Amino acid sequence: MPKKQLTGKVISNKMQKTVVVRVERIKKHPLYGKRYKIHKKYKAHNDKEEYKVGDEVIIEECRPLSRDKRWKVIGKTI
Repeated sequence: MPKKQLTGKVISNKMQKTVVVRVERIKKHPLYGKRYKIHKKYKAHNDKEEYKVGDEVIIEECRPLSRDKRWKVIGKTI
């Protein structure tokens, strides 16, 4: 089974080897049909500490690296 990949924006890089990525998606209300944005924050492993706040990155799920980290950064989006 392939690993999940998500695209989001880096909102914090203050931790060592970790970035916080905000992933937004559009959801549709089941009854009224209105579309609205929801977001979730993921902590992702950033081994070389090369990504800064505001970068669009791709994250991929991996084994648990700490209590909160289950994602790693694959690379920047174009």
